[in-house]
Amino acid sequence: MKCYGYLDIETTGLSARHCDLTVVGVAKFRGDQQRVGQLVGEKIVADGLLGLLDGVDEVYTYNGSRFDLPFIRMKLDLDVKAHFRHTDLMYDCWRSNLKGGLKIVESRLGIQRRLVDIDGFMAVKLWWEYVNHSDAQALRTLLEYNKEDVVNLHTLRDKLGVA
Repeated sequence: MKCYGYLDIETTGLSARHCDLTVVGVAKFRGDQQRVGQLVGEKIVADGLLGLLDGVDEVYTYNGSRFDLPFIRMKLDLDVKAHFRHTDLMYDCWRSNLKGGLKIVESRLGIQRRLVDIDGFMAVKLWWEYVNHSDAQALRTLLEYNKEDVVNLHTLRDKLGVA
């Protein structure tokens, strides 16, 4: 039975050259089994990410070809595509005339979110609340946001009928 991995990152900004990774999340699905793993801050290292992806047959992202994977390559010196087959679901969405960010596509397809008021900008703010004020609740919210992203990628793949 195949194991599918869904990858999403959180960062301090959009530039891989000038910004940092804050969270790397991976949801692994094998049949009915689901596992989510996350790396945070200084724990984000290439071996850690490869460990999260261990056993995965294919990695799925949303806009990962242009954002997540290049960011990981620059910051961790890790080419995910050299180790795993990769599908960027954003392009499958485009072929189905579903354009926009992940949250917009989810909304159009009826994919639910618990944290409806959190977006990428808020994720950066949550990180700095955690770092600057030791706000553990901010980190928990950021991790839950990232978890929703990776789990919802599985739902998105199913709704799109991507093999």
